Amino acid sequence: MAENVTIARPYADAAFELARGAGALGPWSEALDRLASLAADPDMQACFKNPNLSADQLNKLVQDVAGELTAEQQNFVRVLVDNERLLVLPEIRDLFVALKNEHEGVLEAEIASAFPLDDAALAALKADLEARFKAAINVTVTLAPELIGGVRIAVGDEVIDASVRGKLANMAAALKN
Repeated sequence: MAENVTIARPYADAAFELARGAGALGPWSEALDRLASLAADPDMQACFKNPNLSADQLNKLVQDVAGELTAEQQNFVRVLVDNERLLVLPEIRDLFVALKNEHEGVLEAEIASAFPLDDAALAALKADLEARFKAAINVTVTLAPELIGGVRIAVGDEVIDASVRGKLANMAAALKN
């Protein structure tokens, strides 16, 4: 939701600056992953929306369930509770990861494949992408049988469509002209 991203951005920026300043991007990323998972749970969402829970009770609940948090992370959770922003934790995490990846020179690649990729094929594809984009690549693979064969890769704004479906669509467009 665009509104949630707008709400989450200043919190993600603040978390990133705190983490970068402390040299703790990895631990912050892990903590935000745990917190975002918590916020995605329907039972926890019900608690977040429960008007009978005070801010102190909600803060204690989140901190108890979230696992080990540093003092700064605990304060961050407290700010989110006080401002009723716990529900945007998944967006905060996503924006934080994007800032972290940009800072570290890492790109995200989404690979849709018609068939499961074995480890060797995935490693070779990742190496090719890293060579092409001259950056470290984090890969997410999804199965997309509608591609018929091949893969479709999205890295940032660039899309590489090496699927049978993509080639058929190109042929159909060429035949229309």
